[in-house]
Amino acid sequence: VVTVPAYFDDAQRQATKEAGQIAGLEVLRIINEPTAAALAYGLDKGGQDRTVLVFDLGGGTFDVSLLEIGEGVFEVKSTHGDTQLGGDDWDQRVIDWLVKTFKDNHGVDLGNDKMALQRLKEAAEKAKIELSQVAETTINLPFITATADGPLHLEQKLTRAEFERMTEDLVERCKGPFDMAVKDWGKDVSAIDHVVLVGGSTRMPMIQELVKKLTGGKEPHKGVNPDEVVAIGAAVQAGVLRGDVKDILLLDVTPLSLGVETLGGIVQRMIERNTTIPTKKSEIFTTAADNQTQVEINVLQGEGETVQSPAVHSLGRFNLVGIPPAPRGVPQIEVSFDIDANGIVNVTAKDLATSKEQAMTITGGTALSKDEIDRMVKEGRVGRQGARG
Repeated sequence: VVTVPAYFDDAQRQATKEAGQIAGLEVLRIINEPTAAALAYGLDKGGQDRTVLVFDLGGGTFDVSLLEIGEGVFEVKSTHGDTQLGGDDWDQRVIDWLVKTFKDNHGVDLGNDKMALQRLKEAAEKAKIELSQVAETTINLPFITATADGPLHLEQKLTRAEFERMTEDLVERCKGPFDMAVKDWGKDVSAIDHVVLVGGSTRMPMIQELVKKLTGGKEPHKGVNPDEVVAIGAAVQAGVLRGDVKDILLLDVTPLSLGVETLGGIVQRMIERNTTIPTKKSEIFTTAADNQTQVEINVLQGEGETVQSPAVHSLGRFNLVGIPPAPRGVPQIEVSFDIDANGIVNVTAKDLATSKEQAMTITGGTALSKDEIDRMVKEGRVGRQGARG
């Protein structure tokens, strides 16, 4: 069982599944990290129904999910996020500050020195972690570089207050997805019973303060290590799939709307975001011109109204051919979307007059064919056997 950020799109999920196969793993299920976190906390225990907010800030991604849990059923009600925001961004601010300070003091730009940048990256992350516990830390990197006059050393004090000042816009960016998730859920934050923090970046005091402020002063659960909580939840879900764990049902959602392109580049939505999966939806479309014998289906994911919108991207295109010539608007073409329990999309187009159909599983972000994946799996197996032999 592999977990992914809740806000991963179809291509990212498919690529994750393929990576598992290439590594020689049989991927039984892909589940969303917040769902796994709620499973790990056993928040279904205790009889009454409850609402759980999962605030997940990892190294590179961020999402907020609201789940309703009762009698062993975990139902995701809404999810929102930013797959380009995470702890790495906080590190980068410290790196940029160190590079600028060093340049101001010594006239040397470390930004072009790969070796120095690697050391700065490690030091920035270490400082960030230390500032979750202490109010001030010293970054000390001897022999960071050298000039004609000899070696140069970097020694710089960083206070928690200064660190919070240089990253306050990143903290602000966490508010939008939180507000959207609550809005989609349709209730007030006062109805949230539990708050769960996931991901190492939630250890930062500024993030804990933000979550407390956004949830009206609720203290987050801190019983399980935020870095391990998701793995524990994945293990519970594996137990469910094997039949070792009973009385638990996961109802996850698709994080982004799905649809097709219609005349004039308009997005016709077929499955709205936050729909419980697995799910299936069909709609009837027709031709735009007389005697049209084929249609191109452009499968879209995202929240925009037109294909030009930056909030919409194409998952792929395929053609349904062999439609009998007829005046426009006469042929009936049924387009069906099917999302499986992993959140992976299958699309079918069928001409109802001839029963001809064309199907497409949206292939991964890696764009690897099944043959290529099989070949890489085989090569991996041979490599592992060689290493053992």
